[in-house]
Amino acid sequence: MKTNSDQLFAQEGYDLMAAAFAVHNETGGGLLEEIYQESMELELGLRGIPYSAKQELKVFYKGRELKKRYIPDLFVYEGIIVELKAVSALTPEHEAQIINYLRLTKKPVGSLINFSPIKGVEWKRFVI
Repeated sequence: MKTNSDQLFAQEGYDLMAAAFAVHNETGGGLLEEIYQESMELELGLRGIPYSAKQELKVFYKGRELKKRYIPDLFVYEGIIVELKAVSALTPEHEAQIINYLRLTKKPVGSLINFSPIKGVEWKRFVI
């Protein structure tokens, strides 16, 4: 049975992943993360998908702003945080990174996308 959280940004998530698959089909795996970042930005733009790239997240400790910032790769549809990777496999540390981004921004949905595998895109969706 599907819950409301399963459906949260569902179509938008499908559209995002269609763009990721298109990028991987065009470029293949094994390139630098920066190549996939720029390619995703182009593909999202071509598809008319609203996004912003590399927006800094402020971090606070006991009400005081810290100098250190987190910088997620993409915000898509103003509700999905996207972290792109080009690694041999996703790890629990990568998952922790996207969960922290969701917690800090209070955004409901995150996508972790790994372009490096030659056989295809590896991805995970997170809903909080």
